[in-house]
Amino acid sequence: MRGWWQEIAGLVLPAGCAGCGVARRVLCGECREELFARSARRAWPDPVPAGLPPVYAAAWYADAVRSVLLAHKERGALALTEALGGALAGAVFRAGTGGARRGARALGGPLLLVPVPSARRAVARRGHDPVRRLSVAAAGVLRRSGTEARAAPVLRQCRAVADQVGLDGRGRRANVAGALAVPAGAARLWDGGAVVVLVDDLMTTGASLAEAARAVGAAGGRVAGAAVVAVPPREAGRGSPGSTGRSGGLAARR
Repeated sequence: MRGWWQEIAGLVLPAGCAGCGVARRVLCGECREELFARSARRAWPDPVPAGLPPVYAAAWYADAVRSVLLAHKERGALALTEALGGALAGAVFRAGTGGARRGARALGGPLLLVPVPSARRAVARRGHDPVRRLSVAAAGVLRRSGTEARAAPVLRQCRAVADQVGLDGRGRRANVAGALAVPAGAARLWDGGAVVVLVDDLMTTGASLAEAARAVGAAGGRVAGAAVVAVPPREAGRGSPGSTGRSGGLAARR
């Protein structure tokens, strides 16, 4: 019932902009521009966990972008799915093509967007799975632009994990180590040469994405890269989505 009500409320009730609060705008033009300010760029956590594939991020996790992601994830503002999915789609394409911009390099096969799963208790509390929802939206954006893509929520949690909030990089890696798996039979999805791109809404330490890559690899999948909507800036108040970090990419902190 809660999930159904969130669907209706998120779509039809008037609200202020999720980014800045301006009246009667789900997402105002200025905040949308911040979300889509620049094309997706490489991002690195510090330190980089073993097994982390190349990650591309659309924006900094700050200011309006942070507010929009939290509104979608924690408050069920589902009307934001389209905009967030559009930003994510650009990062997915770059991850799937090894960093090439749209049209610069042909894909080796269809794009398979594999979302990092949320814990069942988190999905029950929120009334929806935000990353799964964004992966579906991003795949739709890619298809409409002529790229063969589909969401494939094949990862499952095979053991309980603690809440990651408050854990440092080492604690997060230990918390999720061996926690994900691909069920028997699901691996057929990439048998035909599909390009697997892992998807999450946010990367901080990279621990969840590294574990997801391990699980997909153990099931015979080849992960080309990972895509996220946002990463935290290295220093608060410094830089912008267009600023360069290591080798011209975005840099994330632990």
